[in-house]
Amino acid sequence: MAFPVTEDKILAAEETLGRRLPETLRERLLQNNGGEVIDNENNDWILHPVRDDSDRKRLVRTANDIIRETESAREWDNFPENAIAIANDGTGDLIILLPDDDAFYIWSHEDEPLIETELEDA
Repeated sequence: MAFPVTEDKILAAEETLGRRLPETLRERLLQNNGGEVIDNENNDWILHPVRDDSDRKRLVRTANDIIRETESAREWDNFPENAIAIANDGTGDLIILLPDDDAFYIWSHEDEPLIETELEDA
């Protein structure tokens, strides 16, 4: 179960990431910070939350936050430069944001081309 998050936590993540998140993602995080989403092919994804240290339970539930997951993804040789990892499918594939683009893309860790997608609550 995901908790809502406050605007200041999103702003802190955006500052570290160096960009504003798309409004649809911001609105989703404000209501449910993390949890499951589906893409337009009906595939399940785990949304990376923003770090929330407001209490111990929220800190534990946001340990694998969007910043940590993005830093980990950037260690892959074929991960797009300056992309942000916002969700994963548990197999190594990610939903990402590209710089200066509010569209969501599926990034395959097996070097397949990026596929634009849409997200909605599962």
